[in-house]
Amino acid sequence: METFERAKLDAYFARIAAQFTPDEQTSAFLITHLLAERPAFVRAVAAMTQLTAVLPKPKSVHPAAQRETERTVVVDTLTRELFTDPDTALDYLESRAAGEPVSLLDVGGYFAPTLTDIHSRFTGRLVGVVEDTENGHRRYAALDKLPCPVVSVARSPLKDPEDYLVGQSVVFSTEAVMRGRGDILHGRPALVIGFGKLGSSIARLLHAKGVQVTVFDINPVRRTQALSQGFTVARDRETALTGAGLVLCATGAVSLRGEDFSHLRNGAYVATVTSSEDELDLAGLPDVYTRTVVGDHVTRYQTTGHYFYLANGGNAVNFIHGASVGPFIFLIQAEILAAIRMLTRGDLTPGIHEVPTPDREAIAATWLSYFNR
Repeated sequence: METFERAKLDAYFARIAAQFTPDEQTSAFLITHLLAERPAFVRAVAAMTQLTAVLPKPKSVHPAAQRETERTVVVDTLTRELFTDPDTALDYLESRAAGEPVSLLDVGGYFAPTLTDIHSRFTGRLVGVVEDTENGHRRYAALDKLPCPVVSVARSPLKDPEDYLVGQSVVFSTEAVMRGRGDILHGRPALVIGFGKLGSSIARLLHAKGVQVTVFDINPVRRTQALSQGFTVARDRETALTGAGLVLCATGAVSLRGEDFSHLRNGAYVATVTSSEDELDLAGLPDVYTRTVVGDHVTRYQTTGHYFYLANGGNAVNFIHGASVGPFIFLIQAEILAAIRMLTRGDLTPGIHEVPTPDREAIAATWLSYFNR
C-alpha cells in the first residue's frame, strides 16, 4: 500500500471512529483475515477498544501484515479447537482479559460453540459479539438461546459489494489455477453449488465468460431465481456432478460429502469460497483415494478409474491471490466499528441485532467522500 493510500485509509477510519465513539472501551478479541490492507482496520479497532489480541484466520495471513500488527498488538494462533472446548476457551480468555468487560469480534462463528459457557463462567463481563459472515451468523442463530447480544453485519447491504467482488475473485483464482496446469474454463461445463450472494456472482461471471453454467441449490426460491436469470438448474446433485468439469462450492454448509466425490467427472476441478471444513467433507472421502500435489495449489485425488483435482486444499481459492475486493471491504469494516459502539451502549437484549439503516447510510456517505473522488 502506497504511503498516501495508507494515510487516506487511516483518515477514513479515524472519521468513522469519531462518528461511532463507544460509550466505554472494552477489551476486544479480533478474529480477522490478516490480509495486506488489514493493519489499518486493526488500528481502528485498537482506537475504539482495548484490543487484547488479534487471532488471524489460519489460511489468510499476509506475512507483512502480521509483522506490522505484531508491533502493536498481541497476535495469537487461532484454531477451531481453541473455542470448541469450554475450559480451553475460558483458560485463553482468562489469560488475556480476566475480570474485564470483553467484546468478541468474530469471522465465522468461532465463539459460538462455547458462548454460553464463556458468558456464565468468565470472571469478566461478556459485552457481546460482532459477527462478519453468513456462516457465522447461522452458527449463532442456531443456538437455542443466545446469552448476550450478537450484532451481525453478515446480511448488511454494505456487504453486498464485498460479496459480489469475492465471487469475481473466486472465478479469477480458479481460472488462474487451471491455467497454471494448462487447462482453461472454456469447454468445461460448470456447476455452482449454492446460489446465494457469492454463488450468484460466480455464476454470472462464468456465464459472461462464455462458460455453460448449471446451478444447484437446496433452496427452491433460489432455484427459481437462478432459472429466471438464464441458468440451467439441476434437479439433483448427483446428476449435476456427473456432468460438470468444474464445481464451485458456495454454500458454507458442506457442498460435497464423502459419497458425492465419486460422482465427479474424471478430471473435474473443485474449488470453494470458504474454509474446507465448511464446504467439503474430505474426511468422508473413501480411503481408496490417493492424494498427489500436481502443481501450485492443486491436489489430484485418484483411485482406480477415477480422479479429480482440488484447488488450494479445499480452502477458499481466492485467498491464493489475496482475495482483494479493493476499498469496498472498508464499508463492512466500518460497520463492524459501528457495531462495537452498539455493544458498549449496554441497551441491547440477548439475541441477534443489526446496525440501524441511518448508521449504514452515514458509513456509506463517509466512504464515498474518501473513495469516490
